[in-house]
Amino acid sequence: MNTLKTFFLLMVLTGMLLLIGAAIGGQAGLVIALVFALAMNFGAYWFSDKIALSMAHAKEITREDDPDFYDLVEEQASRADMPMPRVYEIDSDSPNAFATGRNPQNAAVAATTGIRRILTRDELAGVMAHEMAHVGNRDTLIMATVATIAGAISMLAFMAQFAAIFGSFGGHSDDDEGGGGNIITLLIIAIIMPIAATIIRLAISRAREYQADQTGAHNCGDPDALARALEKLELGAEIRPMKVNEAASHLFIVNPLSGKSMARLFSTHPPIEERCRRLRAMNVHPRFDDVDTSSIDTSGIDTPTRNDQPNYEIPDSSDRPNF
Repeated sequence: MNTLKTFFLLMVLTGMLLLIGAAIGGQAGLVIALVFALAMNFGAYWFSDKIALSMAHAKEITREDDPDFYDLVEEQASRADMPMPRVYEIDSDSPNAFATGRNPQNAAVAATTGIRRILTRDELAGVMAHEMAHVGNRDTLIMATVATIAGAISMLAFMAQFAAIFGSFGGHSDDDEGGGGNIITLLIIAIIMPIAATIIRLAISRAREYQADQTGAHNCGDPDALARALEKLELGAEIRPMKVNEAASHLFIVNPLSGKSMARLFSTHPPIEERCRRLRAMNVHPRFDDVDTSSIDTSGIDTPTRNDQPNYEIPDSSDRPNF
């Protein structure tokens, strides 16, 4: 359901971009908008990971630099049946993490130094499983494309605003050929389209977060650990917000920017309470498939039958501890 919703909203966003191009320049504007979108998406496809890591000031690390964290990432990559991603560290007290890359073969995961201080190993494993799910579900590529198209819409809307202003000064009428002189239409585009594009971008981002929570919880086998991690990370991000560009905030597992009340309505992330509720409602148990039991000797263990009585005595009431 989330995938279909994402595809539909992405098509709506693309249609809005083409509509703005047509409104500004008619058929020629439509073609220009299409070429513009293709060029920007080409750049997002090939360079979005480098841009994201650079904006976050992330530093690549190896197993020798941090064997515990590197092994944990490798373990979650194996559980997700994905190649080992590049591992990055962000020197920040704000607890957070994100993934980037156009596909599993070119993926990278990054975590702040602050996240290591507040999460247990199981909780951190849940976070990394969530990030691996983003890569496996192609969310990193989808959101790079969405952010690019939304940015293009905002730029064209800004151009429409200038076209309306200079068109009115120049005396153009609403009947000018090509649609570029329709001042009312241009003003509507300049005001409404950027807001609509932002709302659609937020809807897509929230849908992908829910999907990554579900996939990550299945892969790590412990939804409750991921839920606990999300609760800790939200509190930590509120106490120590991270200094990142708003355009990159959707990458992180929790919103790295501070904000309450109205700001939450325009957050790229769904409410933590709802994410945790969904996680804790999942019927998933911890996985032990990677435990080798072949060397365990079970020859001396009696297997009880259905009628066997438990091998212990119920203590007398006088022997029970006095709480």
